[in-house]
Amino acid sequence: MIDNTNKIYLTVKDFTVSKETFGMYRDSKYDMLITFPKPKESELGRYYESGDYISHTDKKSGLFNKMYQIARSFAIKNKLKIIEKWHPEKGTLLDIGAGTGHFLDFAQKKSWKVTGYEPNLKAKEIAQKKGISFVEKMKDIESNSFDVITMWHVLEHVYDLDQQLNELKRILKHDGTLIVAVPNFRSYDAKHYKRFWAAFDAPRHLWHFSKKAIKKLFQEKDMEVQEMCPMKFDAYYVSLLSEKNKKGYMNFFKAFYFGWKSNRKAKKRFQYSSIIYVIKNSPKSK
Repeated sequence: MIDNTNKIYLTVKDFTVSKETFGMYRDSKYDMLITFPKPKESELGRYYESGDYISHTDKKSGLFNKMYQIARSFAIKNKLKIIEKWHPEKGTLLDIGAGTGHFLDFAQKKSWKVTGYEPNLKAKEIAQKKGISFVEKMKDIESNSFDVITMWHVLEHVYDLDQQLNELKRILKHDGTLIVAVPNFRSYDAKHYKRFWAAFDAPRHLWHFSKKAIKKLFQEKDMEVQEMCPMKFDAYYVSLLSEKNKKGYMNFFKAFYFGWKSNRKAKKRFQYSSIIYVIKNSPKSK
């Protein structure tokens, strides 16, 4: 059971939408942070009402967004490369939090049978125009349905974490692979920017993971982390947004320096700004 009664670790501000202040409580058992107060589930939608919320955009102008789109195309290819290392035969793929469908569109063109889940109607409509099919409710998915399930920077958003982990366990095939990418609050850029660190992104991010947290949470579901892969671009991207939170504008030079420094320091203990976890069912649970 996750405990949010431990002492406050940090106080952060919602720089994107509400400008409200939130606490970060550290759960020492899991070494994870929990956003507090947790907004009511019915109220969460208003915190996503921003043109800056880039995961639900498709084509936006401006230098920053063009850079983001270029980096995204490289990241998508790398994501599929990781997946096909574990599943070279391809098969069924579910992307939870599919957004506007760029990743699934690419996977579909590479002969994967893809399905998306996306609660944001505007983003889903854009993805559907790419020919991607969606499931409306997670609970309607049959058990042991998918060879691969992906969550790219989504797990930190889910309202009921334990319920989500149970659903992932249920719908993944016994020999399937789960891919989870999340920010790492133990990274150098998180420690450098502290309350300005953009990946805290409260209250849209309700949970803030460390490597220990991910391993322990999934171990409790009889699942094991098989591999960890760095998301090196995230250190630069998050540093750029953190500079904006701190100074009110994007200082590309400082962001590049601290992004580079974060990746450099991460090599020693694998504390990258964001990490991709490859997770499979434990042999005893199959």
